[in-house]
Amino acid sequence: MMKSNTLKESFINAWEGLKYAVKTQKNMRIHLSAAFVVLLLSWLLSINARDFLYIVFAISFVLFAEMINTAVEKTVDLFMSTYHPLAKTAKNVAAGAVLIATINAVIVGLIILGKPLLRILISF
Repeated sequence: MMKSNTLKESFINAWEGLKYAVKTQKNMRIHLSAAFVVLLLSWLLSINARDFLYIVFAISFVLFAEMINTAVEKTVDLFMSTYHPLAKTAKNVAAGAVLIATINAVIVGLIILGKPLLRILISF
């Protein structure tokens, strides 16, 4: 049984988990890069506060799903030293959750950023 942590230790552990995901997971770095581009575009296009909130939520949803996916993968790897179809299923379902979150983020991005970007492209 693990001892309970202080609030400070909990934040340190959470930060370590985030750093681990960024350092070791290529897809997490891809998602963060895409998030940076979208946030920069949102700022450059002067997106209103409500729409910016939708974009931030969509980005957070993707990053959250990616971290849960990593946790599932590492937990399965901890308990499975050989191939098992249920381990594969667990990993695939977790990856599917990331896919759903990512599709959602792309749709939100297209709805919010699509018109302003199209206007800029047409004006050239």
